[in-house]
This record gives sequence, C-alpha cells and structure tokens, in this order.
Amino acid sequence: MTTTPVEAVDRALAAIARYDRPDLEARLRQARARLQDDRVRLLVVGEFKQGKSMLVNGLLGAPVCPVFDDIATSVPTVVRYAEQPVVTLVRGESRIEVPVDQLPVYASEAGNPGNKERLDHVEVGIPRPILGEGLELVDTPGVGGLGSVHGAATMSALPTADAVLLVSDASQEYTAPELEFLRNAVAVCPNVACVVTKTDLYPDWRFIAEQNQAHLKSVGLVPSFFTVSSTLRWHALQTGDQDVNRESGYPPLVTYIRKKVLGEADALARRSTAHDVHAVIDQITSSLRAEESAQSDPASAQALIDKLSVAEQRAAGLKERSARWQQTLSDGVADLNADVDYDLRDRMREIVREAEESIMDGDPTKIWDQFTKWVQDTAASAVSANSVWATQRARWLARRVAEHFDSDREQTLPSLQTASGDPLRSVRELEIRSDEKFGLGGRFLSGLRGGYSGLLMFGLLGSAIGLSLINPISIGAAVLLGGKTIGDERKRIVQRRQNDAKAALRRYVDDVTFHAGKESRDVLRAMQRDLRDHFTALAEQLKRSLQESIQSAQKSVKASSADRTARLQEIAQELAALEKVRAEVTP
Repeated sequence: MTTTPVEAVDRALAAIARYDRPDLEARLRQARARLQDDRVRLLVVGEFKQGKSMLVNGLLGAPVCPVFDDIATSVPTVVRYAEQPVVTLVRGESRIEVPVDQLPVYASEAGNPGNKERLDHVEVGIPRPILGEGLELVDTPGVGGLGSVHGAATMSALPTADAVLLVSDASQEYTAPELEFLRNAVAVCPNVACVVTKTDLYPDWRFIAEQNQAHLKSVGLVPSFFTVSSTLRWHALQTGDQDVNRESGYPPLVTYIRKKVLGEADALARRSTAHDVHAVIDQITSSLRAEESAQSDPASAQALIDKLSVAEQRAAGLKERSARWQQTLSDGVADLNADVDYDLRDRMREIVREAEESIMDGDPTKIWDQFTKWVQDTAASAVSANSVWATQRARWLARRVAEHFDSDREQTLPSLQTASGDPLRSVRELEIRSDEKFGLGGRFLSGLRGGYSGLLMFGLLGSAIGLSLINPISIGAAVLLGGKTIGDERKRIVQRRQNDAKAALRRYVDDVTFHAGKESRDVLRAMQRDLRDHFTALAEQLKRSLQESIQSAQKSVKASSADRTARLQEIAQELAALEKVRAEVTP
C-alpha cells in the first residue's frame, strides 16, 4: 500500500521523537502543514465574454459562476471544496458570508459594476469530488482584455498558480494580447493549456482551432489544446447522455486537469515530502553513524572528532552574516531591485514618448477616451511584463543562493510566492480639464475683437489720406484680422489642452511607477526574508547535527567495552528503523 505524503511525515516524526531534535521536528511539522493546506490553484483567464464562467460551471457540473449574455464577471471568483454551499466576500482582512443566491450581486457587472464594492475576490465553496482532491478554480475578470488593468491583476496572480487555462471562443483566431499573455504565463507557471469554447455556435471552429495551433507553433509555444462546448456539456449533465458529453469535448479537459494538474501537483508534493523526510533522517543517521564508527574503533575516534569539528565550524559559518550565501542573497536582491526599477521606468518612459507624440498631433480632447484607454492598457501591460521578469529573476537568484547549501538546488529551495497584489488599483484615473470651450459664441467674440482692432487701425490710417473710418480697406483688414484672431485663439486653446494632457499623462505614469515600484520592492523584500529564514534554519539544523555527532564520538572514547557492545546493537536497531521509514517514502 502506497504511503501518502502526510503519513510519511507522521512516521518520520514518530521515528525521530526519541532524539530530542525540536528543530528537525519543526521542519517536518511545517512540511505536514504545507501538505494539509496545499491547494492546486487553476486560473481560468481570457478576454471579455469568451465563456470562462460557463467553462468553470461545466467543469464542476454546477451553476457556480454567474453567466449573462451581455454582462461580465467583475471580481475574481475562487471556487474550492466545502461540505455545504457557501459564498464569502473578501476585502482585505475582512471576510463576510452572504447567501448563495447573492453571488451574482457581488461577482458580476450587473450588481457590482467596475467592482464598486472594492472586493479582492469572492470565495465559493461547494461539495464536488474534483475540488475535494485539492483543486481550486479561479474565474478571473476579462473586462477590457488581457492587456488592460484587469489583465495586470490577472498577470500578477500567475506566479501563485499551479496551472492556467487560457479561454478563447471560436469566433476568431488568437489576438496579439492573448499570445503575449501565453508567453508570459509559460515563463512563470508550470502548466498552461488553451481552451477554445463555443464550438456549438461557430461552424468553422475546426479551422479556427487549427489556425490557433499554428499561431502557437509560430511563437514557439506548445501548450495542451482543447476545444469544448459548454452548452453541450450542460445538456449532457442534465440528461446523462454520454455521447453528447463526449461531443462537448470536456472529458479530455477533465482528464488533463486530473492527471496533468492534480497528478503533477501530487508528484511534486511527494518529491518535496521525500526530500524533507530524507534530509531529516540523514541528519539523524549521520550522527548515529559517527557514533557507530567511534564505538567500533575508539582509537580512531579522535580523528573522527577532528573531522567533525571542521565540518561543524563550516556549518557555523553558514549562520554568520558574512557567509557567502548571505552575501549572494543581499547583493542579488540589491541588484534585482535596481534592475526591476530601471526596467519599469524604461517601459514607462517609452509609453510617455509615444503618448506625447500622439498628443502633439492635434486636439487631445477629441481622442481622449481612446487615448486614455490606450495609455492605461499599455501601462498595465508594461507593469505585467515587469512583474513576470522580476519573478523569473527572483527564482534565478533563489537557485544561486541554494547552490551554497545543496547541489540539488530545486529541492533545497523553499516555496517562493513572489506574486504581487494589484499595483494599479490605487492609481488615479487619467483625466484632463475640459472646461475651456471654444464654441460658436467664443469664436464670434474672438473674431469680433480682432475685427474691431483691424477696422479701427486701418480706418484711422485711411482717414489720414482722406478716407472714411469704414472703407473697403478697413473692412477687409477687419475680416482678415478677425479670422487670424480666431485661428490664434484656437491654436492657443489646443496648445493649452496639449500641455494639460501631457501633464496629466506624466502624473498618471508617475503614479503607476510609484505604486508598481512599491509593490515589486515589497515582493522582493518578502522573498529575501523567506530565503534568509529558510537557509538560516538549514544551517542551524546542520550545525546541531554535527555538534551531536561530536558529543556522541567523545562519549564513546570514555565508554567501557560492554557499554560499547550494547550501544552498537542499539545503534544498529535505530538505523534499521530509520532506513525503514526512508524506504517507505516514495519520491
């Protein structure tokens, strides 16, 4: 019978209980807590109205996520296992349970447009077998596209995801933002799959699917690919028709989730558990074997003690602030902070350059809505790309630090959660003053003012040569100067609007840079603390094990022959028991 990861940790805890090693017990208890609370997080992402919520409902066989023809999801909806259906609103540290039938009021644009309730997400608990296996589904908002502000929030959640489903319907081929999102997702997430939905609505869905796969291949991406019909799936669930269910395309997708997503997460948990258990047992057995060697040959005990003392000094050095791994971590985080900040500012400066060129082409108020959306979406895309790059660099740095401890770097690394929050949530809207109008009345007054000046000036000049104040020359001058005054006033107003637009643009970009930079620094500081605490604990465990080995070897020198014989038998029994626990753990 295969030992579960939790059972393996429990047996290891029982095996080391007699050795009075609270540090090693704490490591195993931490591993046990991680296993018990370790959910497999699957993000469902995509553009506006692509069928994400219906896909989640089809996977679970329950109307969990609200679905409307013309209304989108407004906040992330996290679906996990619960004995009874429950809906919880999450806003910061606040958690409020509401009736299940109130879910559409808070999770959709119908009841919560633009997330006016300022919810972080909505949690839904339902009793479903696939959720009971540890799966956690997240239906993300798609309003505005993957390059929008909502897309930036989705991108920031990628590092915490175990798998991602990119949902796109069969109405058209993949767009550039979708392909860019996939490239970023593949860079930071272990499992990424593509799902084409609504195959029942579009007769050419096979052609669209083939074109999408060709696009993926052209950019070097080979994710798992599925085509589904949520309508057919729902009909099959209601009628029990297995043929319709197969036609819906859902069975291969469910198999992928069970085997590839949940299966690989279980395999990873087993490898991680095996590493923790083996590492703890190795430290106990190394002390026992050192004592066994000293008990078997007391004459060589001093040489063994000297060897262990050198190793103990080396382990003690790992705890010092001057240790190489501490320097690598400190210097690496400082460099990473500088590089991430430079990358973000460089991206923002490029946006400012392009935006200012667009502003100077004409009156910005005429294109302000489109201009504002372009700036916000481009800034969100830049922040997302910066976040993905920072995550990749942070994981690279973690592996460099781990090299100082263990050649098996991936197993030595802690579980880094480098995801940020939504840095654009606190950014103010991009606004421009529009109170200065230049309508018909304004043009008339400007023309009248310029015309009067021209009439008066040329009329007086004409009177000097005997002409009346109002004459053909003064009238023509009045018309010309009136037109010029209107043109100059229009240019002045447009130039002022351009200056106001550029000032508003720079304020917005500075705001984005400030909040996104703060978020990335917080993430890197948290990563630095996690790595520091993790490797300090490893150094302490190693030092403690070597100290006990030295003490055991020193005691063996003073032991009598009978005591040594008895102790050797005990050591052999203890080693056998520990090796049995090791053998029961399946990597």
